[in-house]
Amino acid sequence: MPFVRTAPFVRGGRVVFVDDGAHPSVVNGHDCVDYQKFLTDAASRKRIVVAISDPHVRARVAAKCVADGVEFFEARAENVIVMDDVSIGEGAILSPFVTITSNVRIGRHYHANLYSYVEHDCVIGDFVTFAPGVHCNGNVVIEDHVYVGAGAMIKQGKPGKPLVIGRGAVVGMGAVVTRDVPAGATVVGNPARAMR
Repeated sequence: MPFVRTAPFVRGGRVVFVDDGAHPSVVNGHDCVDYQKFLTDAASRKRIVVAISDPHVRARVAAKCVADGVEFFEARAENVIVMDDVSIGEGAILSPFVTITSNVRIGRHYHANLYSYVEHDCVIGDFVTFAPGVHCNGNVVIEDHVYVGAGAMIKQGKPGKPLVIGRGAVVGMGAVVTRDVPAGATVVGNPARAMR
């Protein structure tokens, strides 16, 4: 599925993958380089999207990019649906078949994987990750650095009393969240309960 780069790109620009671990020299037809080579390669402008699922690691990498003067762009699949009155911060990755409905505020460096959706009147913080198939229903607040596992379902909150998932929480794969999740907690199961 093709991706649309939503930041304006200069004609003749080059796309590379950046990986500081062991990596092949070419990935999906594009050069793969380490971060230092990315920084030192000649270019009039450098932009990056940080494709790391762990919100805390993604935040550290993004801070390093800011310190090095690297800008961010959004990667969005062509078939993503974004409806009315939606705001999305810089550096988002929106995978194929993602839907974001109306009156939604999303922070910086949000990742929405395949078939995830965000319903009306939600507020999502910075560095939040949705694994594939996350269902985030209306009137939900998800604070910064939250990871929501594949197939998780978050029950709709109420106007003026949203369901809240606290900062740094982890929602396990397939969990059904029916009530607030405290900051830093890991919840699993149906209904989702904190792991001991």
